[in-house]
Amino acid sequence: MTTTAPATSGTSTTPDAKASPTGGHGRLIALLVASAFVVILNETIMSVALPDLMREFDVQATTAQWLTTAFLLTMAAVIPVTGWLLTRFPLRTVFVAAMSSFSIGTLVAALAPVFPMLVAGRVVQAIGTALMMPLLITTILNVVDEDRRGQMMGTISIVISVAPAIGPTVSGLVLDQLSWRWMFWIVLPIALLSLALGAAWVRNVTEPRDVPVDVVSVVLSALAFGGLIYGLSSIGESASGHTPVPVWVPLVVGALALATFVARQLQLRDKALLDLRAFAVRTFAIAVALVAVSMMALFGSLILLPIYLQNVLGLSVLNTGLLLLPGGLTMGLLAPIVGRLFDRIGPRPLVAPGAAVVSVALWGMTTYDTTTAQSTVVGLHVLMSIGLAFMFTPLMTSALGSLPPHLYSHGSAIVSTLQQVAGAAGTALFVTVMTRVTVARSAEGVALVDATAEGIHAALMYGGAISAVAVLVALLVRRPRLADLPPAH
Repeated sequence: MTTTAPATSGTSTTPDAKASPTGGHGRLIALLVASAFVVILNETIMSVALPDLMREFDVQATTAQWLTTAFLLTMAAVIPVTGWLLTRFPLRTVFVAAMSSFSIGTLVAALAPVFPMLVAGRVVQAIGTALMMPLLITTILNVVDEDRRGQMMGTISIVISVAPAIGPTVSGLVLDQLSWRWMFWIVLPIALLSLALGAAWVRNVTEPRDVPVDVVSVVLSALAFGGLIYGLSSIGESASGHTPVPVWVPLVVGALALATFVARQLQLRDKALLDLRAFAVRTFAIAVALVAVSMMALFGSLILLPIYLQNVLGLSVLNTGLLLLPGGLTMGLLAPIVGRLFDRIGPRPLVAPGAAVVSVALWGMTTYDTTTAQSTVVGLHVLMSIGLAFMFTPLMTSALGSLPPHLYSHGSAIVSTLQQVAGAAGTALFVTVMTRVTVARSAEGVALVDATAEGIHAALMYGGAISAVAVLVALLVRRPRLADLPPAH
């Protein structure tokens, strides 16, 4: 007996449909994957463009950073609500809303005559981005048989890991020849095409339920996850002495709101905005914890490596993006292969070696200095990407596949939310350590290039220590079993 035929699916699967990994929904899944890739790519695409934007709009770095911060805060506020949205509304309605929001935001950003309008466009974009990932995951859980989920979740891993990883590369290539506005003009027709195809192709594979929304929970989740991500994102900035709000304020507000939010969700039970009873499933809890650690390593290295390549090795923006491209492509190429291996042998033989490889790569990166060869940087980045590829797909499949159908939408929302928080935490940790060491060494008279190299070395030491713990936890991962599932309601 499997858990792949949810009572809420409202779909029938013919024998011929079951013969395919997508259960006869290949076109739908392909459209959702492509759409999700485009919208999530925008999460990291702006980082390389910040210097150009600062000059054009005459704003400081602390102001320009709001293009990324506002995007992350919006994601943090919207993603926890997606569990309720995907339960309450048809799949087609949510998809059209997501791509419409993303398309409108892209147009606003492309036309923005002033900086606040550009930020507003990014916020509207982020609403659509926040809806897409849980929508894709929930759809796959409902239409793909359990014994083929690994292969399909491998495809999702491409979206989750590769899209953010190649964002800086794409923006570097565009900015080398064109204005920053073309980063939006190039994306807009693709988004509009996805919207048109979705309106024609997307069919409902879930049966909506009239679940009331708890407004108090919505407010608490926005304060909790928004406060934590804003606070974590501000830690690195505060290390250099520039922050508009004391870091402890959003962190304390976020922590208190999170504690209240958790208590309220457990009290509401079946009416919860985000059903946290998914954590009662041991396999889900362990796998999600490792996903969070993996995202910390991914986003932490994504923020440090460009700084190292440009500020220490003296490379251009374009060359930096190109040097990071092999790692992203490697992860993308491996993801479907790892997915098929998962379907055959389960998670532990993949996750444990993957965690070990990530740890080896991070410890190898601690050797970076002012004389490190570019080939070494590329090699270690590719090695880390290989390890992450062997972790993401099995962990995502184990986590979400361990849940009963009535928790699919909530589980995907939980995973997506924790990815954002973990990414912000990894960025904060790595940047804070790097900045503090760099500032301290510079004050001692060390040349800025050497001080920066030492700061990056210290940050990666922390990353290596965290990855070593992940290797031990990876040994606890196992394939989902029916006995693990809590009863449906």
